Amino acid sequence: MKKEPEVFKGRWITTAQFSDLAPQNVFHRQLDRSSLPVIEPELQNRHILFRKKFKLKEFSSAVIHISADDYYKLYVNGAFVTQGPAAGYSFHYFYNRIDLSRFLQPGENTIAVHTYYQGLINRVWVSGDRQHGLLLDLMVDGETVLASDESFRCRVHSGFSGVGTVGYETQFMERYDAASPEVGFERPEFDDSSWEFAKTRKHADYQLYLQPSQQLEFEEITPVEVKNTQGGYLVDFGGMFVGNLTFRAAGKRGDEIEMRFAQELNEDGSARYELRANCRYVEYFKLSGGKDTLNQFDYKSFRYVELLPPPGCEIELDSFRLVARHYPFSLRAVCNRSDEKSLAVWKLCVDSLHYGVQEVIQDCMEREKGYYLGDGCYSLLAYCLLTRDYTLMEKFFDDFLRTSFVNRGLMTCAACSFMQEIAEYPFIMLTLLQEYCCLTGNREYVRERYAAFADILDFYREEYADADGLLNHLDKWCVVEWPANVRDGYDVDLTEGRPCDTRHNVINAYYIGAIKSLNRVAEWIGEKPYADPAPLEAAFVKAFYDPEKQLFRDSDVSTHISLPGNVFAAFYELFPDRAGVEKTIAMIREKRLSQSLFFETFPLLAFLTREGEEELVHELLTDENAWLRIISEGGTRTFEGWYKDLKWNTSLFHLTLTLGALFLTDWDIRGILRFSGRGAAPARALA
Repeated sequence: MKKEPEVFKGRWITTAQFSDLAPQNVFHRQLDRSSLPVIEPELQNRHILFRKKFKLKEFSSAVIHISADDYYKLYVNGAFVTQGPAAGYSFHYFYNRIDLSRFLQPGENTIAVHTYYQGLINRVWVSGDRQHGLLLDLMVDGETVLASDESFRCRVHSGFSGVGTVGYETQFMERYDAASPEVGFERPEFDDSSWEFAKTRKHADYQLYLQPSQQLEFEEITPVEVKNTQGGYLVDFGGMFVGNLTFRAAGKRGDEIEMRFAQELNEDGSARYELRANCRYVEYFKLSGGKDTLNQFDYKSFRYVELLPPPGCEIELDSFRLVARHYPFSLRAVCNRSDEKSLAVWKLCVDSLHYGVQEVIQDCMEREKGYYLGDGCYSLLAYCLLTRDYTLMEKFFDDFLRTSFVNRGLMTCAACSFMQEIAEYPFIMLTLLQEYCCLTGNREYVRERYAAFADILDFYREEYADADGLLNHLDKWCVVEWPANVRDGYDVDLTEGRPCDTRHNVINAYYIGAIKSLNRVAEWIGEKPYADPAPLEAAFVKAFYDPEKQLFRDSDVSTHISLPGNVFAAFYELFPDRAGVEKTIAMIREKRLSQSLFFETFPLLAFLTREGEEELVHELLTDENAWLRIISEGGTRTFEGWYKDLKWNTSLFHLTLTLGALFLTDWDIRGILRFSGRGAAPARALA
């Protein structure tokens, strides 16, 4: 049943700079360059603070409903409470419901909120749209006692300034000035009498819904080593984490400590702050002349930090902490292998999910921080199977179905202002839906969304199907596998940014597989099958099958035979005879995982498991050139590749390869990932 949006008594409040601004549309098809959003540097990287004092009588319970655009950090009576919300679109924006009972007291109280408007066009938030604000209602014993309005004080935090962006315009590096007059704004005794009063947003067209997922958790990580260097100190936290650095220091007012964050060390033992992942991780801590504590707002992914303090600066060496942030993680699965290599791979994947999942399943933790539809399906499945918690998966489906307002065939990244369309991603999601159905038994959830899932396939058929039903001339990017050097020479021009005019194998294998998945879902919830895949399977064999070699070609104009051109066909059960299945297994034995990474590895291992090739699966999982290669290169979290130099911009903390854990724990892969069954009800024809 569709939920009604929450009605707040509070108003969206902001500063005078933002109050009158009309929202800017940042949404468009990827190849539509006719009306791109205007980049407005004067609005970017705005740290805006709010404060409000109020009094309470004796009470039993207190709950706050709070949201902000783009983001907030909430403090009550000087104590940090939480942060959020998960990113969303204004027509379905999230708020958080937080129990404040233990933070409030009878008498005077202070609420302080640090909000942030980034203003960049990227994969992190729906930003660059001129929409900033804070919204809250505080309920005490069921009565609203405080609501955001123009009696709140507000001010731009002058202590945060940018020192350039990193990644794909993903975030600003920060210079924190401990002498700024806003330092300590969260404390009750702070004097805000010189601050301006907040302004109500004149254009605040939001529909607010309770965020269905949990709040982030925070862990303080202490260093395993603090080492003197020629110019300062090198701090090692013992593993890769996502979060912020904090420590205490004292020195001359205006002096700066340079901080170089790194995921690995250079050969000379210094911090490699020029990350492989296209990020220059250098930030600054400007001192006040007293004893200062570093405060950072946005997060980074790092293990090491090298500090270069100015002369006369004193750093409290026992004060270093990495405040790691992650989504709650409670392991409820076990490894089904006991050998040392399998256990090492298992631990790598589990630790990566534990410390890598944020408000959403994202890909890399630094260059993009992207909420990706395709590779997210695999890391999300791993997280859910390991924790037995499917909340994030349900939110994932809903978040990406909402991208249909931009394009019925969905967008690559959800809840952001970066517009990209990758053709096969929605098809991967439909197979994830099949897995969700079998693993959760939640028929009601699926029934309510079935028409939306079916519309995705309707769109692809209406826009791209040839007379025989196969897809062609797609204006969405077909990736097949990424990067291009692990496609096994797949003989199709897959250049991003222009339509693909070659009718090719993999996108059609995905399409037929998605139809089969939706048919199984339909049968499970008591609906007629979506469509009969048999005519498409026949067209696929006619277009791509080489009867002499008994394998599939890459396209209908190529004779080249590749691993992806056959793995996806084998996974979705498209071979016309058993010989091709056996030859695909032989290809895998020969090429191992050298021509497989983000998108092919899960289907490859699942296909082998379904075929009873458990020992080959074990060989691949423990191959010295796969997950164990990551560990041998010093990885404590999964990389964006089997080794550091596989890509030109490799992230050393990327979640997709946590899919390895799926094949080291017990679940019914053979029963769930079957695509050849037919429902009893007649299916409609696609032609």
